Amino acid sequence: MLELEKVRENLSKNDQLKKMKNSIRNKRKIRKQVLDGIAHIHASFNNTIVTITDRKGNTLAWATSGGSGFRGSRKSTPFAAQIATERCSESVKEYGVKNLEVMVKGPGPGRESAIRTLHAVGFQITNIIDVTPIPHNGCRPPKKRRV
Repeated sequence: MLELEKVRENLSKNDQLKKMKNSIRNKRKIRKQVLDGIAHIHASFNNTIVTITDRKGNTLAWATSGGSGFRGSRKSTPFAAQIATERCSESVKEYGVKNLEVMVKGPGPGRESAIRTLHAVGFQITNIIDVTPIPHNGCRPPKKRRV
């Protein structure tokens, strides 16, 4: 009889643990509502990376030209940056983001097309900031190409 009672106690404890785990999982699935966000666009000569964060800097979604299916020289085109921005903005819409501040870094060809795409998708762009790092005579730049 004692063994039967112990088994029943263990089963009830296991059920309670399962319920607690399920409630924790459900809490994770709930998306927080974010109205304002920051779109970080890193446009290099070879790729374009778009990351959308909340005001605190926590990443909501990100996408790249290379991750969107483009390889080689097509990765560095404005169209590839447009597709990456569309993919990123679709996943951010779930959070309820309406207003975006845009921070652009780098001289790449995907700069303008990414900003235009954010506006076309339906975000209200509040501010555009260029945060490209400018050296104060730091590293020697790469040599000019002779084609």
